[in-house]
Amino acid sequence: MRRRRVSGSLDPKTSSSPAIETRVDNSGLIEARVGNLVEDLKGTSFDAQRDATFELRLLAKQSMENRIVIANCGAISLLVDLLRSTDKGVQENAVTALLNLSIYVENKTAITAANAIEPLIQVLETGSTEAKENSAATLFSLSVIEDNKVLIGRSGAIGPLVDLLGNGTPRGRKDAAAALFSLSIFHENRRPIVQAGAIKYLVELMDPAAGLIEKAVAVLANLSTIPEGKTAIGQEGGIPCLVEAVELGSARGKEHAAVALLQLCTSSDRYCRLVQREGAVPPLVVLSQYGTPRAQKKAESLLRVLSK
Repeated sequence: MRRRRVSGSLDPKTSSSPAIETRVDNSGLIEARVGNLVEDLKGTSFDAQRDATFELRLLAKQSMENRIVIANCGAISLLVDLLRSTDKGVQENAVTALLNLSIYVENKTAITAANAIEPLIQVLETGSTEAKENSAATLFSLSVIEDNKVLIGRSGAIGPLVDLLGNGTPRGRKDAAAALFSLSIFHENRRPIVQAGAIKYLVELMDPAAGLIEKAVAVLANLSTIPEGKTAIGQEGGIPCLVEAVELGSARGKEHAAVALLQLCTSSDRYCRLVQREGAVPPLVVLSQYGTPRAQKKAESLLRVLSK
């Protein structure tokens, strides 16, 4: 039986989906719009720059495609330059646009290559509340790249981040804690973080009311690996908070707390006695049986140290 021919071509080479055509049209429109905005960034009018940076921060937030288009249109270096703007609105929009652009991995490299680290630190020190928060969040985003952990730490970011950790809004403290955790993964940054006074603030953030226990204890776990960190945790009253985290924290928080306590007790009989007095043994026994695999190992090791 002969098959009826269907009218109209189904050849993928000659047919096109309306959705694809719409996507192409939209992409072209976005590219044209971003091109115009980039020209406004180059001008000298604060009003035009404020409007352009605001629209770019919104576009960069909306989609990955927009982040790529904005970068390809040459906006990143101009936005970095505007971090030094004397207009607080322009500065705030520029740092937020860079934060949103940095979600795309290749843009992290481009932002760093545009020498953004030092002006981001300047914003962290002198910007508006929102600008400081978004600067800290951008530094955290960029620090995902290992080399940037070194660069950010050596560029003077640690002091301003610790200041935001201690004196910022709840959101600012959260952004600072995230950035400091990432930076503290690189061993060279740990001593400067301790010397800047971070442990006092991290212990304060172990208060459940702050809502940042897991982030704070994660940083403390990294800082507990160096002598200065151990001393500061003891002096700032961190041990009772860490024992409480072993008992009442999230699964990850319990794990980090066990890591920190093990570091403290391995080299100090005094800390061992203090940990025991705080009632750590029963929750450690529970953790050794029901925690994450890493938490179980750390709890078992700590129980052995405490039993000597």
